[in-house]
Amino acid sequence: MTSEEPSPLLAAGCVLWRRSPVDGGLEICLVHRPKYDDWSHPKGHLKRGEEALAAALREVEEETGYGATVGAPLSTTEYEVAGRPKQVLYWAAEATSGDFTPNNEVDLILWLPPEAARERLTQPRDKDLVDELSALHQR
Repeated sequence: MTSEEPSPLLAAGCVLWRRSPVDGGLEICLVHRPKYDDWSHPKGHLKRGEEALAAALREVEEETGYGATVGAPLSTTEYEVAGRPKQVLYWAAEATSGDFTPNNEVDLILWLPPEAARERLTQPRDKDLVDELSALHQR
């Protein structure tokens, strides 16, 4: 008998950004999840048969209240959750319109400049995504 690796949990999300209404600088949206008391990018598991990009945009809207226009794909993060591998596919996405309403999953969002977002994020792997987005906006 051979032992097989468990199939990875699949999730998708976005590094949601906008131009600051004050100075036009780049701002990144972070979500606070009270269940984990962490700050992260909006993301979530794919529903059965759902495409990753559709899941990413759905999660952005569910967690932040904002619609978004998708941009470049970003790195996929991989890590373990309860001993099982997890893959999260990410895209850059510009916030279009919407308003945040606290919910059971996300109680706060913050719009922060990239360096402040890097400092606020809980997981180091999420900080790398901020760097990727910033590099896209320097071109």
